[in-house]
Amino acid sequence: MGDVLSTHLDDARRQHITERTGKILTEFLRFYEDQYGVALFNSMRHEIEGTGTPQAQLLWRKVPLDERIIFSGNLFQYQEDNKKWRNRFSLVPHNYGLVLYENKVAYERHVPPRAIINSAGYKILTSVDQYLELVGNSLPGTTSKSGAAPILKCPTQFPLILWHPSARHYYFCMMTEAEQDKWQAVLQDCIRHCNNGIPENSKVEGPAFTDAIRMYRQSKELYGTWEMLCGNEVQILSNLVMEELGPELKAELSPRLKGKPQERQRQWIQISDAVYRMVYEQAKARFEAVLSKLQLARPAMEAVIRTDMDQIITSKEHLASKIRGFILPKAEVCVRNHVQPYIPSILEALMVPTSQGFTEVRDVFFKEVTDMNLNVINEGGIDKLGEYMEKLSQLAYHPLKMQSCYEKMEPLRLDGLQQRFDVSSTSVFKQRAQIHMREQMDNAVYTFETLLHQELGKGPTKEELCKSIQRILERVLKKYDYDSSSVRKRFFREALLQITIPFLLKKLAPTCKSELPRFQELIFEDFARFILVENTYEEVVLQTVMKDILQAVKEAAVQRKHNLYRDSVVLHNSDPNLHLLAEGTPIDWGEEYGGSGRGGGSSGDSGSPGSHVPEVATISEKRRRTKQVVSVVQDEEAGLPYEAGSEPLSPASLDSVTELRGLLAQNLRAESPPLASPLLNGAPVQESTQPAATPKANSPPASPLRQLPPGKAADLEPPKPSDQETGEQVSSPGGRPTIHTTTEDSAGVQTEF
Repeated sequence: MGDVLSTHLDDARRQHITERTGKILTEFLRFYEDQYGVALFNSMRHEIEGTGTPQAQLLWRKVPLDERIIFSGNLFQYQEDNKKWRNRFSLVPHNYGLVLYENKVAYERHVPPRAIINSAGYKILTSVDQYLELVGNSLPGTTSKSGAAPILKCPTQFPLILWHPSARHYYFCMMTEAEQDKWQAVLQDCIRHCNNGIPENSKVEGPAFTDAIRMYRQSKELYGTWEMLCGNEVQILSNLVMEELGPELKAELSPRLKGKPQERQRQWIQISDAVYRMVYEQAKARFEAVLSKLQLARPAMEAVIRTDMDQIITSKEHLASKIRGFILPKAEVCVRNHVQPYIPSILEALMVPTSQGFTEVRDVFFKEVTDMNLNVINEGGIDKLGEYMEKLSQLAYHPLKMQSCYEKMEPLRLDGLQQRFDVSSTSVFKQRAQIHMREQMDNAVYTFETLLHQELGKGPTKEELCKSIQRILERVLKKYDYDSSSVRKRFFREALLQITIPFLLKKLAPTCKSELPRFQELIFEDFARFILVENTYEEVVLQTVMKDILQAVKEAAVQRKHNLYRDSVVLHNSDPNLHLLAEGTPIDWGEEYGGSGRGGGSSGDSGSPGSHVPEVATISEKRRRTKQVVSVVQDEEAGLPYEAGSEPLSPASLDSVTELRGLLAQNLRAESPPLASPLLNGAPVQESTQPAATPKANSPPASPLRQLPPGKAADLEPPKPSDQETGEQVSSPGGRPTIHTTTEDSAGVQTEF
């Protein structure tokens, strides 16, 4: 590999890449500096004026669930240097960076991981044929002949390949289809999370950056959605550079690559990855320098805005009125002829899968809480409530249980409309809807937690507790229905604008864009940092189509399509004391209600009822357990409930809410003794083909992380994923991990070049 890079990326070519990258970054960063002042003004104006958006009924977590392992297990990874597959112990911490260890022993001994993969911008491929097709298309003229050895061979029928248009590819395989499905759901969750890399609470830097990206690409005549708007700012900026630099290098270097088609493909992947790393480091340094400069200038800019807010608003409105008078006739004709007739079709295409996904979120939440309620009945009250509630609190971050919700978005198509409106891919809308689903699930769960915690303060009996759980569930579902409607309507409006506005701007550009510079003289020089002609022009264009979009969404709500609420249905202060409950200390279910046999930690951590341990030591032990690494995703094939001797109805198998409520009512009236083992928070009953249960059958499921000694895992800090889009971060001893291009020799020892 080193020979390939030294041959095709010599000093002269590296210097050329650096200069070309610097030119692109300089041009973009001018847009970013311009947009920063506009975003700052808009943010401060929003704080003063506010909006009339409906108040959310559900609570949201102010303290996120940290120090949790989303998933852990073993998988096979392909080593490109020696063309061998090696078994790796892998885990996904709460920050969604896939961490690869040499083996489980290395993890337990705190040996630094071999790699941490940040999956922003990657795609998951489940077949080698898919991968070979993408690789062949990425380098024209390298399609392998029939019967020739492919670039990659998989020893099983169940591969998972992480593919990126510029960065290194990662190859994994599993032994069974069930493992493949499980890891696919987990890795897709990693991609979804890492793609959403710009913080939602970034009210200035985030909007300034995304607007600058859009303005820059439009200056290159690139309109419409962009599939590589993935990750944090530096990752996105690297993608932006590679969008221009990649084709140039490919045209220059592809004729010089030697060997068979598959060998030339390997060489290009190596070269592209190396160039991407160079671009990333240069983009990181430049962006951080400009951002630091802007943040230093921000206090002075804020002072000007506070002093002259009214004058800035007046000046902007005057500019908007002049631009409106110029473009309105043309824009209205364009909207009427090219946009308005298609809005209902686009909206319907968005509404069907999105609403099905939110309905599935509601159903999954209902079943999980109802299962827990049945467990409380059958297991003797609140003794294991802490264990059940800890599992429920992590429901929104459970990749497998949420998968049925996310899958509802996969059929989203804009057939016939995608090409008309220059929508390169619907993935941006799918992932945005899926993120909303996860947020709403977590809000529903957290609201349920808060209300139940308040109810437990009254010291209810088992029967009273079960009735309270059912009452709280129905109360939360009503709030969910309202918030779900509000979130979906906002999502539909935003998606329609994302689809139609770039199309309108492209249509109007030939007749309008060249006339915009003459409006610059209408802006006072003192306000030029906060008012831009281009932004004001886009706002005017937006207003011409916004009326039709609002009307379309309103009509869908009036017709009660997909359970949308009308805008007139407002539940302001319907539960005024609820939001006060969320101001308290975050609930620690394991510490407050864990009992002597608390689950969620490693095996063997249950206390002895007869032990005379000082109270201080007990609290310290529980706090240590809370920080212990646990796996959110349980091995639901091990230790399933109700397997020994009885075959009750599984709540997961029931088809209707009525049946579930009926079963719950029957259990409340029944006085029969509790069954042998609890239902694991909604795990479906599966028939066991294993021998008779051993004494270990009631121990926690055999997740690799749960077998750690209690004292060893307590001090582990989940490694943070690299923010580098290339994905790989290899830890070096004695300091902060540095990023290198790495390989392994035949003995599996990692080396650098």
